[in-house]
Amino acid sequence: MSEIQVGQINSTDGSTAITTGADGYVSKRFNEVLEYRDGELYWKQTLSNVAKAGKPAGCKSSNTYGSITIDKKAYCLHKVVFCMHHGYMPKQVDHIDGNRKNNRIENLRPATNAENSLNRPAQKNSKSGIKNVSWNSQNQKWWVQVTKDKKKVVSEMFDDLELAELVAYEARCKYHGQFANHGVAA
Repeated sequence: MSEIQVGQINSTDGSTAITTGADGYVSKRFNEVLEYRDGELYWKQTLSNVAKAGKPAGCKSSNTYGSITIDKKAYCLHKVVFCMHHGYMPKQVDHIDGNRKNNRIENLRPATNAENSLNRPAQKNSKSGIKNVSWNSQNQKWWVQVTKDKKKVVSEMFDDLELAELVAYEARCKYHGQFANHGVAA
């Protein structure tokens, strides 16, 4: 098979998707050389000394998404899994549970950059450990700040951390929808 020729089209979710132009979708090549099993990829064909039929495909690192090289082009593992199942590759693929190692197809969805950033947990250096809740030392109160489309939609202060957490939770549900990540700092 010849090297994948990459072009672009607009996908149904409004993002730009990668295709192979006249040859069809990149997913055709992925499905030709790879097999998907429960979130993992395996080689169907032997492509090199490293890529041998039946062996796990791709390279996994402790702090990244993992990658795979096919026809001298590198791809993120989660994007390949998504493309194999849906026939197109959005610019961003979000892990619903926030776990970069969980590449099960039911855990992957197309996302814009803004949507993908909404699905992050609280920052590790958060004093409250709660997403969108910080300590305001000047007022000695818990400050809830939630944004939508780069605009603050909630900015309130509370004496009680539990109340602040509830307000932040409800605001994320209302304004962030399916991308509302309620995870706490790790």
